[in-house]
Amino acid sequence: MRRFLVPWLLLITACSTGSELSPDPDVSTAPRGTTLATTIPSSTSTSTSPATTSTTAPPTTTTSTLGPDQTVLAYQVVADLDFPVQLTARPGEEHGYVITKDGVVWLFDGATVAAEPVLDISERVLDQGEQGLLSIALHPTDQGRLYLHYSNPSGDTVVSEFTLSSPSQADPGSERVLLQVDQPAANHNGGMIQFTPDGALLLALGDGGGANDRFGNGQNPDTLLGGLVSLSVEGDPQPAKYAMGLRNPWRFWIDEETIYIADVGQGAIEEVSVTPLQPGLNYGWPFFEGLQCFNCSTGDEEGVVAPVLEVQHGDAGTCSITGGIVYRGAAFPQLNGHYFYSDYCGGYLRSFLYRDGAATDPRDWSEQVGIAGQVTGFGADGAGEMYVTTTGQLLAVVAGG
Repeated sequence: MRRFLVPWLLLITACSTGSELSPDPDVSTAPRGTTLATTIPSSTSTSTSPATTSTTAPPTTTTSTLGPDQTVLAYQVVADLDFPVQLTARPGEEHGYVITKDGVVWLFDGATVAAEPVLDISERVLDQGEQGLLSIALHPTDQGRLYLHYSNPSGDTVVSEFTLSSPSQADPGSERVLLQVDQPAANHNGGMIQFTPDGALLLALGDGGGANDRFGNGQNPDTLLGGLVSLSVEGDPQPAKYAMGLRNPWRFWIDEETIYIADVGQGAIEEVSVTPLQPGLNYGWPFFEGLQCFNCSTGDEEGVVAPVLEVQHGDAGTCSITGGIVYRGAAFPQLNGHYFYSDYCGGYLRSFLYRDGAATDPRDWSEQVGIAGQVTGFGADGAGEMYVTTTGQLLAVVAGG
């Protein structure tokens, strides 16, 4: 069963009290198309699916809704770093890891970042523009293995496994390359890697770069570009295209059996899609940018997943969406199940609760926490508490006073 793009919107305005690693150089020349949806008078909007297709929505996870507006958040600087892009940890463990785009993995002990790197592969990493060390994942059961997604000196995508001899030391000579993909351009490299509940490693890859899906990968099932890729980390990696129709999914987040995908837009709309974690879905690029026709014909909406959230360019400086995690920590039980996201240019902190097939309870926390700067990513520690990375800092999200 499939969800469809719908010609109507349930409009909500984000409550306001006050990336792509760099914005696309081509967005100002993006062509405009006709619009499938009603004109959106507000910059942030959500969509819902028709009742006849609601059975494809992810199962609703038990969550706590926000009570009265008593929650106050703040940023706490954990470390000054040179372009961190992600923090990750295994659930229940006190330590985790932070990566910087130049190709270095750092140990995070729950409070501070170690002075010496766990792993330095900077000589193997092309660090320029949207290229670099882009994501890290930890084996869900084997504490001796970690996985990195990076751009090699030729600019191509590499996903590799490394062996940890201890939590603070990985062997750079242990690299086992699971996947290498030629990249036709220097942008839209995608980014995130994360394990699914059944042990597969998912990789997000952009459409190959340029502008306007120049290389025709968005709707091409015969390339790994322009979608999600599934890899086995046991034996033969067996790479397979898991989903298609994505432009540059810099960050996604797996929450139990549901996946949240923040896909960077062309020139007008950033979007978040929320679907069951299942193969074969089509997220619509380049037929659609958000709910708007970008390069579509009659019938192209058939079987395409509609985003649950759109953010218009120009909304608080929005240019390139940075997802995002579903909060599952103990510090803020009233935020359990809420998805947080930001933007590389806007630097704000916003959230919504996915419920009954729609993005509900939109919040803008920016007046409380401030504008972080150029937000590159999010992460969670072993207790499920939330962190934000910018081009210069690792920030913890804590209770404000």
